[in-house]
Amino acid sequence: MPVHLQREIENLKRKLLTLSARVETAVREATLSIENRDYELAQRIIQNDPRIDSMEVGVEEDCLKILALHQPVAIDLRFIVAVLKINNDLERIGDLAVNIAERSAFLSKHPPFGFSLGLVEMADRAQDMLKHSLDALINLDSGLAQEVCAADDEIDAMNRQMYLKIQDAIRSNPGKLESLIHLLSVSRHLERIADHATNIAEDVIYMVEGRIARHRTEDYK
Repeated sequence: MPVHLQREIENLKRKLLTLSARVETAVREATLSIENRDYELAQRIIQNDPRIDSMEVGVEEDCLKILALHQPVAIDLRFIVAVLKINNDLERIGDLAVNIAERSAFLSKHPPFGFSLGLVEMADRAQDMLKHSLDALINLDSGLAQEVCAADDEIDAMNRQMYLKIQDAIRSNPGKLESLIHLLSVSRHLERIADHATNIAEDVIYMVEGRIARHRTEDYK
């Protein structure tokens, strides 16, 4: 690999990992703000989103510059293509963290439900998937990436269960309808975060092994 290309790829890796860390923090803090009904934390996540957007644009610009100036091939080209896709997923996860924070800000102004719907467990599972997908990216670990892909069905099932639980809760607590609808939105956002984590894992598999892993769920069971 030419020295200039190697230097730019290493710089690109650093930028992507910095973005990954910031997005992971946003998701963790968004779920904490829900658990603790922390309005100030929710607002901080919302205010920090433009920085994530700016970092995402910077990574994309670097990718396009490398493609234009160096015309990479083989594994280097595969890496750039994967980074472009992962970068987009990270930005979308950041947006979902903001959506959760907005729901949290609303819920913080209303009384607690007084009953548990299991949202914390779902949030923990989605965060684990995101963390493991990013660990797989950092370590170029396709085995760990495949484990993330295999876990997606579990989150889907938890989201379906959450829908049923909230449906029952609305019947029993019609006065809490608006708050419960916000909670249902949080569940959906967590499920989407898990989907994007799965996308990242699939792109890690592509980066490491050169094979497209989308639509091959039978490989992870």
